[in-house]
Amino acid sequence: MTQVGKLPSADRPLRIWAVSDGRAGIEAQVVGLSDAIARLVSCEITVKRVGWKGRTGRLPWWLNLLPRRWMTPDSGIPRGKGEDWPDLWIAAGRATLPLSIRARRWSGGKTYVVQIQDPRVPPQMFDLVIPPRHDRLSGDNVFPITGSPHRVTPARLATEYQAFKALIDPLPRPRVAVLVGGKSKAFDLSSERAAQIAHAIQIPLEQDGGALLMTFSRRTPEPARALMAARLRHLPGLIWPDGAGADPGQNPYFAFLAAADYILVTEDSTNMATEAASTGKPVFVLKMDGQSLKFRLFHEELEGLGAARPYGGAFHGWTYAPVNETDRAAREVLRRIGVEVPEPPVEAPAAEAPKPKRKPRAKKVKTTGETSPAPKPRKPRATKAKA
Repeated sequence: MTQVGKLPSADRPLRIWAVSDGRAGIEAQVVGLSDAIARLVSCEITVKRVGWKGRTGRLPWWLNLLPRRWMTPDSGIPRGKGEDWPDLWIAAGRATLPLSIRARRWSGGKTYVVQIQDPRVPPQMFDLVIPPRHDRLSGDNVFPITGSPHRVTPARLATEYQAFKALIDPLPRPRVAVLVGGKSKAFDLSSERAAQIAHAIQIPLEQDGGALLMTFSRRTPEPARALMAARLRHLPGLIWPDGAGADPGQNPYFAFLAAADYILVTEDSTNMATEAASTGKPVFVLKMDGQSLKFRLFHEELEGLGAARPYGGAFHGWTYAPVNETDRAAREVLRRIGVEVPEPPVEAPAAEAPKPKRKPRAKKVKTTGETSPAPKPRKPRATKAKA
């Protein structure tokens, strides 16, 4: 196992590289974990985006030990042992595997390598692997967490909210944030499914009042996005982005999380569900086309923590302890490299989510002067005459 060459001190922060292929969801995980470590100790974080020339990055891992000269010029990865390597290498995504596997050797044992997600290679090839628990990966150097690391913190939500405060504050309550994903390996969002989701959101907002805060991802199919926006545009609220080809402007995703009373999230995204559960607000999961055992296990895990429930067409509240796995993973990384940090305050146990109760039967209340009917007299028992 790699030992960090020099632990952080007052005159030298811990140097971290957050390495990914640049995709927003993947980069959010490595930067989120890096930021969480930086909240505990002094750090210097550098974001690295790895690229490979042509299609070489798509090869199977055992063929993927590629020469460094095949990397794209902007990857910014050292090409020699004598160059300046970080204390911590935090990576995620398939494109980073050839580098993560060899980073310990290339750095001369200086760099501690952390791989997020299930790398689909033996965990022993890294110093520490942090997969989602629903991937069911185990080992001495494996630290499973609920969902994925992320960048959501109360401070960030408060800051992001300020940029949209003038638009959100006048909206009526309850405010319902709807986070819509899209096509993935396991799921899809057809126009038919999009219409069902829109209808299920529209009815309670029209009947009971409130406001809609809806955001779409890059993976949302355009027909589904256009249909949902058209069906729900008449409601009080904000839809982002609203219009194909239009300049979307600043993404209000984090502001919506901050402002929401309830959060609805499509079942295709671990990131969005984990970020929603970190707020401590009621999270409802929206059904999509397709299915996945891993995602079913993940949603059951969130339900077991009291954070999420399947959406049934109505909004209702409950309480639970916010799911803060990013901070827990950050403390584990520091523990493994020998950096001591104060233990977090013990949170109160999550309140049990209330379950629907049957309406009790009405009991008849006696009024003054009302008496119970007199009991019927018993018939005398017949006796046999003695002989």
